[in-house]
Amino acid sequence: QVVESCVAAAGYSVGEFAALVFAGALGFAEALCAVKVRAEAMQTASEAVPSGMLSVIGRREANYRFACLEARQHCESLGIENPVCEISNYLFPDSRVIAGHLQALEFLRENARKYYFTRTKMLPVSGAFHTRLMEPAVEPLAEVLKSIEIQKPLLCVYSNVDGKKYMHSKHIQKLLVKQVVSPVRWEQTMHSVYERKQGTEFPYTYEVGPGNQLGAVLKKCNLKAWKQYKHVDALEDEEAAET
Repeated sequence: QVVESCVAAAGYSVGEFAALVFAGALGFAEALCAVKVRAEAMQTASEAVPSGMLSVIGRREANYRFACLEARQHCESLGIENPVCEISNYLFPDSRVIAGHLQALEFLRENARKYYFTRTKMLPVSGAFHTRLMEPAVEPLAEVLKSIEIQKPLLCVYSNVDGKKYMHSKHIQKLLVKQVVSPVRWEQTMHSVYERKQGTEFPYTYEVGPGNQLGAVLKKCNLKAWKQYKHVDALEDEEAAET
């Protein structure tokens, strides 16, 4: 009943493929193939440059772009050409993930107080995903998506690239490729999904899959919408069926 009455879907990073499968835009097998190509190409890009991702929680006065600029200048002083340090994920108010060269991220950690960062934590990943360091992964993903039939979604699916609804199949193909080198605008997506006139009830929201991190983010973005949130762990259902 929930599936039949669903009005919108969104997925975080690679989860966007799952959202598009759910909405009937991509076939399951084809999406798996695209995800495999994407993952392998991003891993290859990661191995080319020592890079990573830094989770940051900042105070109201934190200026993330200025911090990234100074971190890039620091890298240039070390002799690194065309250094990368940029926002790769917008999570919720006062929370960002910054990605780029490891030297830039280390500089931000050492100067956290100067930039009003209250907490910094390196993420356990091998590369600077959703930055231009992933450019080598663009072509392989673009090629595999050209070979896949993409339909117009049966319900609204929101893009990580701009937080807006996908309009048609070519739009999906274009933005799935762009997503690899663009920041995940999840906070902006949450605002788009739950924007409604005052007094209008919020819909039920289901996070499907392992973990409930997106629910925690929703709580920070929109407390009223979060009150209608539920987590569905697909693995739990499988274990129950086996027993």
